[in-house]
Amino acid sequence: MQIKVPATSANLGPGFDSIGIAVSLYLTIDVLEATDHWFIDHDLGAEVPTDETNMILSTALQLAPNLQPHAFKMVSEIPVTRGLGSSSAAIVAGIEIANQLGHLNLTDQQKVEFACQIEGHPDNVAPAIFGDLVIGTNVDDQFVAIKAQFPRLSFVAYIPDYELKTSDSRGVLPAQLDFHDAVHASSVGNTFVASLFTQDYATLGKLIEADQFHEPYRQRLVPELQQIRTIAHQTGALATYLSGAGPTVMTIIDDQAFPAFQQALIDHGLTAQTVQLSIVTDGVQVLP
Repeated sequence: MQIKVPATSANLGPGFDSIGIAVSLYLTIDVLEATDHWFIDHDLGAEVPTDETNMILSTALQLAPNLQPHAFKMVSEIPVTRGLGSSSAAIVAGIEIANQLGHLNLTDQQKVEFACQIEGHPDNVAPAIFGDLVIGTNVDDQFVAIKAQFPRLSFVAYIPDYELKTSDSRGVLPAQLDFHDAVHASSVGNTFVASLFTQDYATLGKLIEADQFHEPYRQRLVPELQQIRTIAHQTGALATYLSGAGPTVMTIIDDQAFPAFQQALIDHGLTAQTVQLSIVTDGVQVLP
């Protein structure tokens, strides 16, 4: 059995902690034989555990403590601490391991609820479970996540060479917002969702770049953001935003404009990894 979990790009513009999308990088887990101890083989380095303290296995055991130990082979295309949902993919993989080995028959909503209890909000874990675009929140101590369709546009991830821990990125955010500022930031997010559903792409692009919740505070941690946004506008992109907590900068652009955009980045000295991604319409998958 193989479990595949997509990467996710969260905080989609003004959708702070509430809107995310599944994209085409994967965490893949091969479930191997039953053993007398937990072991997960990977190539992520000595700092990532291979026993039951690994995030994937510890998540599975939180949900189903009496599982029979197994061996696993893990391969991940999702860079760690880069704002592409690597930890959320691990959590979702762990839930699916528990679901399959423990025969729990969990619904997607139950998976989201448990994942959000660990992660705290749905913007990364929910798209990894549902696929496509997901908008979610917490109401009366229950997580609500709604799947929707994002326009079939291309995403280009500029992935800087440095890591940015979510805790550090959250550390620069204000403890509170002025009421007037909070209302304005919320209205930008609301109108962004409306532009999605009415396919008003010109407005959508403007609103993605009008976030007031996190980008104004985090952009000093990711100096490439404003530079890439300027280059993206010059090459016909729809919008550029900070993916998750960063430092990945995501640009939404037509396929035909990608080569010119990529070359313009290089010409301006922005030579870190640049990856063209597509939207993933299915979330976590279990394959024979």
